[in-house]
Amino acid sequence: MSVKSFLLRRVVFILPLLIGIVFFTFMLVRLGGQDPVEMLAGPTATQAQIDMIRGDLGLDQPLLTQFWIYLGNVAQGDLGRSWISSRPVLTDILQRIPITLELLFLGIGLGALIGIPAGMHAAGRPDGWFDQAARAVSLVGFSIPTYWLGLVLLFVFFYLLGWAPPGVGRIGMMVFPPERITGSYLIDSLIAGDMESARSAAAHLVLPVIAIAIISAAPIIKHTRAIALDVFGGDAVRYARACGLPDRTVRKIVMRNATVPVLTFVGGEITGLIGTASLIEFVFAWGGLGQYGLNAIVSGDFAAVQGYVLFLALFSVVVFLIVDLCVVILEPRNVEAA
Repeated sequence: MSVKSFLLRRVVFILPLLIGIVFFTFMLVRLGGQDPVEMLAGPTATQAQIDMIRGDLGLDQPLLTQFWIYLGNVAQGDLGRSWISSRPVLTDILQRIPITLELLFLGIGLGALIGIPAGMHAAGRPDGWFDQAARAVSLVGFSIPTYWLGLVLLFVFFYLLGWAPPGVGRIGMMVFPPERITGSYLIDSLIAGDMESARSAAAHLVLPVIAIAIISAAPIIKHTRAIALDVFGGDAVRYARACGLPDRTVRKIVMRNATVPVLTFVGGEITGLIGTASLIEFVFAWGGLGQYGLNAIVSGDFAAVQGYVLFLALFSVVVFLIVDLCVVILEPRNVEAA
């Protein structure tokens, strides 16, 4: 099977998967017990006004009819209108995607930079002091609640030490944000040459990025160590050691053989941590997609919730597709296995 056929099979599989996710989310939101019409109409609305709004929104139709209408609108890029922001959901999501991705990728990137070398080094000397320390750090990282970690970082580095800016927003209150180009204040400030805004944006990024890095590094250390231990005990490494190859060369062999499973795991972490990023966004009032989704769920904003979940599904699918492509490029035999 060629790489092109491999990717085509993946893309063909994606469409029914997305339709299934949309259907499940649609029904879950509709049957959740919240009535957006009553929220829209307000507590003083009469029954006639409520019925009129329900008819205008098409909510008086059977559920399956509502679903097919919604699916047809989604196919045309219409995700509905948020009753909180009074704007199209797609516009809201597109505006917030870069904000969340900036936070997510910086956090996971830092977590991977710490976790992968630490896991590899720990596996190279099992039961040594570094291995035990790495396992302890990994266990602590698994045990810390995300929300609590964000609050502790704010308390220590802002309130006690005064090293960090207030954990509200993405830039200082007295600093003008840069003109929107990519949606990232840091990148847009650097492009515009506005160093004051860039310093402020970078300072506001530090604590939430560290929080996500801590949460992401823990599982990366654990799984990288486990994968590397398997490779260290494999035939390739035993043969290399029997040939008297230096330890540095053996480690390169381990790294090469562990790259694909570690890459696959980190790809899965990216999709899983977008939920974690939502809690960090909430703590730091980040204003990204995660905070948007949480507010929509709490407020019963049907269209926004459905759009948010659909984006998460699309994001996960795209990440896994990229990971699959990288795996196939690094290890072409996986095309045949698929």
